[in-house]
Amino acid sequence: MSACSPTSPNAKLQADRAVSFSEAFRVWLRVALLSFGGPAGQISMMHRILVEEKKWVSEGRFLHALNYCMLLPGPEAQQLATYIGWLVHKTPGGIMAGGLFILPGVVAIMALSMIYAAFGNIEIVAALFFGLKAAVLAIVLQAVTRLGKRALGNRTMQAFAAAAFVAIFFFDAPFPLIVLTAGMIGYFGGRANHPAFASGGGHGPGSGAADKGILISDEIDRSSIRFSQSLKVAAIWLAIWLAPVAALLFIMGEANVFTQIAMFFSKMAVVTFGGAYAVLAYVAQQAVQSFHWLKPGEMLDGLGMAETTPGPLIMVLQFVGFMAAYHEPSALPPLLAGALGGLLATWVTFTPCFLWIFVGAPYIEQLRGNVALTGALSAITAAVVGVILNLAIWFSIHTVFRRTVPIRAFGLSFDWPVAASLNPWALLLTISAIIAIFRYKAGLLQTLAGSAAAGAAFYVIGLI
Repeated sequence: MSACSPTSPNAKLQADRAVSFSEAFRVWLRVALLSFGGPAGQISMMHRILVEEKKWVSEGRFLHALNYCMLLPGPEAQQLATYIGWLVHKTPGGIMAGGLFILPGVVAIMALSMIYAAFGNIEIVAALFFGLKAAVLAIVLQAVTRLGKRALGNRTMQAFAAAAFVAIFFFDAPFPLIVLTAGMIGYFGGRANHPAFASGGGHGPGSGAADKGILISDEIDRSSIRFSQSLKVAAIWLAIWLAPVAALLFIMGEANVFTQIAMFFSKMAVVTFGGAYAVLAYVAQQAVQSFHWLKPGEMLDGLGMAETTPGPLIMVLQFVGFMAAYHEPSALPPLLAGALGGLLATWVTFTPCFLWIFVGAPYIEQLRGNVALTGALSAITAAVVGVILNLAIWFSIHTVFRRTVPIRAFGLSFDWPVAASLNPWALLLTISAIIAIFRYKAGLLQTLAGSAAAGAAFYVIGLI
């Protein structure tokens, strides 16, 4: 499907302003190297470069792409880059944009994982990560408030968030079930034109054709989509994604750690709606409590790495895969096993993102203005706020308290902190990070660096 109809007012403009592949490469590399700050920061940065500076897409077209990427499983920022890369240069452009978006993070997380595995038990290194945990908690709380301000505009959306929090925190409800339930209710609410499920932000056709200098037209292309071509694209990307998983299962067996990594993160790739924060609590619970791949503190350390490096926050899954294989290396050297485990987790996490975009983007383009899908997006986004709040509380419990007790009764299933195990220095650092972010508007890197330095200082003067 053409990104710009030959008869549209912008057709000549697009031909005159065609972006070369080399120019696009430089732009996407710049986007990748500046992709700090989590989804909100990454999306804001892409908006500044692609909409305001380069004028590749209009405001409405950018928000439309973002909103529908949020309906897909996986990291919405990386998928947004892939989507816009596809609009500009079709499949090669999407691969370049999406691949470059994660490349700096892959390299950085791999290097930090090796350093952590080799030297993580050195007390000064542990002290640095002690400080980082406090900053991570403050950053997750900031994500809750930012998303909540946008998503919880009425009591219905607030009820979705509250119900999602209660379901996942107190009853350990499966995250996919929460997303599916919210999406279905929102879909039918939007279809019934209920005002609570209406949301703006680029779902309908915009006025981009009238915006001077916009490269990609906002007009909806109503040309037919060949289903056979969609099947071919799906088959290719399914093979790229699942062939290594099938090979590991056949050769290594189901009990092997590499097979477990491939299968678990492949499942996560299908259900990770709402971005990294929304699914990390579920991944953490499974990796820590079910597979015993790493400890709660190590999971927080991994998120601290992901927060301090470019790329999606979901890159923390590479760290989880690294530590899983590092602790169960079989006959391999531990660091080599960890590297392979981390790369495997990355492969099965991000390869499906290209599948969702390249198969779905042509259809998604033709669904602009669909009120039922708008309703589904609104409900899912509201529920995700509750899930992220659960993540913040989960992190706070394991950051500020040294021990927890499991509560399993009357259908309830959650961990409760032991008051006597309160770590006052962790609490002090956490409160300081929260004040820095919310009161003094400190930046992400400033807060992380300050918290890490404070952790090191606490160690030097003998407080931890």
